[in-house]
Amino acid sequence: MNTETVVYSAELTAEPDGSYKLLVHDRLRGTVQTAYVSRKAVEELPMFLAMLNSKQFSGCR
Repeated sequence: MNTETVVYSAELTAEPDGSYKLLVHDRLRGTVQTAYVSRKAVEELPMFLAMLNSKQFSGCR
């Protein structure tokens, strides 16, 4: 039995002009926030996700 509830979800899209758009959906409030992010930020996402999954943050779960 799955008891997880999606609170937020995100989409990162590449726009035709080469920019990147981040959409964050707040599933509890039914809202969406949009931000344009730099290519450098997009390239650093795997590192950021690895940091969140590291043992340093394991006590936060």
